[in-house]
Amino acid sequence: MKRRSFIHAMAAVVPAASILANYSALAEPLRKKVKITDLKAMVIGRPGGNTLVRIDTDAGVSGYGEAYWGFGVKEVMLGYLRDAVVGEDPLDIDPLYTKMILRTGGAGAIGGVTVTAISGVEIALWDLAGRLLGAPVCKLLGGQYRSGVRAYLTSGPDNILDPSSCREWAAMVKNHRYGFGSVKSDIVRSGEPGDNDYDSVFKNPRGNNRQLSNQDLDNNAKGFGNLREALGEEFGIAVHTHWELDMSDALKLARAVAPMRPAWLEDPLPPDFSEAWTKLTEESPIPILTGENLYTRRGFMPFIVQQGCNIVQIDIPKSGGLLESKKIADLADIFDIPVCAHNAIGPLGTIASAHCAASMRDFKAHELSFGHLNGQPNDSPWGHVEGDPIKSWESFVLHDGPLVKDGRILIPDKPGIGVEPNPDYVRAHLAPGETWWG
Repeated sequence: MKRRSFIHAMAAVVPAASILANYSALAEPLRKKVKITDLKAMVIGRPGGNTLVRIDTDAGVSGYGEAYWGFGVKEVMLGYLRDAVVGEDPLDIDPLYTKMILRTGGAGAIGGVTVTAISGVEIALWDLAGRLLGAPVCKLLGGQYRSGVRAYLTSGPDNILDPSSCREWAAMVKNHRYGFGSVKSDIVRSGEPGDNDYDSVFKNPRGNNRQLSNQDLDNNAKGFGNLREALGEEFGIAVHTHWELDMSDALKLARAVAPMRPAWLEDPLPPDFSEAWTKLTEESPIPILTGENLYTRRGFMPFIVQQGCNIVQIDIPKSGGLLESKKIADLADIFDIPVCAHNAIGPLGTIASAHCAASMRDFKAHELSFGHLNGQPNDSPWGHVEGDPIKSWESFVLHDGPLVKDGRILIPDKPGIGVEPNPDYVRAHLAPGETWWG
């Protein structure tokens, strides 16, 4: 990194420090007067599903968090993180985050399962701090820029190449009671399982080939043209890939769908930074977005400093937690790069993520992903859903008033995150072998 870029990157420490100064002033009256007495965790939905975490204190107040799915998340929490936080002051959130990172260093604490587990615990610490201090979490993170965070829906028609299928799906989206104004849909490719269009030995050649044929490019131009026609000119559309292309074909795809004026092209290249990201960002006619597979400020730093994307997308409940995500946003803000939030977690983690997003100055949109819109059975990480997926999602937490309205995730004006696990619903959707709070 050049010296000038390094100096710019280090400037991001200043806003983060000011956040902690404000939080420290609020926390000072309770400093060293409350201790953590226990950390409990349980897996919901299915084996390897999302992990709920609860932190108890000797003040009789508890905080709740949610971590993403993944085998081993609960084991990291109970095997490494519980001993790191029990007996400590729960208001020392940043020091405890650092302690947890160091404690799990030998187990890979710069990314993956360890940081995912730490993120869930960190969310519970912020919820606990808000409950102890009588303030919403977004206020503790430096202040609240917005009362609701713009949401986009991840969904797509059954057949993006069929105009009638697109119109039927678009009608469901536009009439959805959450009032969405934007969507994100997957690209289409040949080489689906069984096609073997790429001469691959693998069952699913699409997942092991990074190239697009001319037919693929034509199909995506047609498919996203169908979405634009069905949704209308003002509806937001994002193009979703899964880190699956090489540089040249990612650029070809960007040019093919550019006439539909997409909000962004998401994750076209493999997650790790390379100069190809910078080159693609410079040459693409539409914004390039990435970040859902990155962890901590260090993971995002090269993309921001080296201009490897137009928009960073933080998966807040797994990237390091709320304060770490706020620091990532502060770094991006110095380089005039806006922030979005990737999100495929349950409602507890979603509302925590929205608190963080509400505290970010230049925030664009927050993902909501529910699976099927038409009531088909849906094995989600937060429980097997039958019937209305929205009703099931909302039932997972106790809350006052709507969670989403007019295309916005609403920020509860209550201490902490403002929601907590619904005992009746969660008990009925625990993973096999799990018991209520262990």
